[in-house]
Amino acid sequence: MRVLVVEDEPEMADAIAGGLRRRAMAVDVVYDGAEAMERLAYVDYDVVVLDRDLPDVHGDDVCRHLVATGAGGRVLMLTAAHTVTDRVAGLGLGADDYLPKPFAFAELVARVRALARRTAPVRPSVLERAGLRLDPATRAVTRDGRAVGLTRREFALLKELMLAEGAPVSPRDLLARAWDEYYDAGTGALRVAMATLRRKLGDPPVIETVLGAGYRL
Repeated sequence: MRVLVVEDEPEMADAIAGGLRRRAMAVDVVYDGAEAMERLAYVDYDVVVLDRDLPDVHGDDVCRHLVATGAGGRVLMLTAAHTVTDRVAGLGLGADDYLPKPFAFAELVARVRALARRTAPVRPSVLERAGLRLDPATRAVTRDGRAVGLTRREFALLKELMLAEGAPVSPRDLLARAWDEYYDAGTGALRVAMATLRRKLGDPPVIETVLGAGYRL
């Protein structure tokens, strides 16, 4: 999934982003509401983790913008306010979920994943194709019963190819889903990662390059 973290405290923002990246999510970070609205104009996110108490452009205004334009995905609002009135007000703005600070990081991860499931179409819990079996919950991959060890990036690429169910996936879409702006990724990085993934999956090859269209499994 791709997540946008909007938080004006850089230390907290970077900690949240780093933790989500370690869980194989592609995460972008912005530190103010104005930049968040600019980013949402051209990037589709599954979940927006939004600090409510932003300076200048308030988090409430960012949430209203999301609801009015239909940009972005589900909104998880963060705030230091703990009262029921504050939570009701946040949800009334159109936020999908509300988490008061301080919070347990495990709960944040669980809520982000739950929101992403509500955004995504229903998929099988385990993906199977061409002798491959991929379990998103455990990040386990096997080919014909043989365990295949993949990095987070390789796992994300393979998952996107399997979700496409035989349709080609463009380099642009693969980069958007498997990378984030934290990485200086381009088509060269994608080719290297794809070559490594093919090698790890072994023979006979199961990933096809489709000229002018991208890659297909």
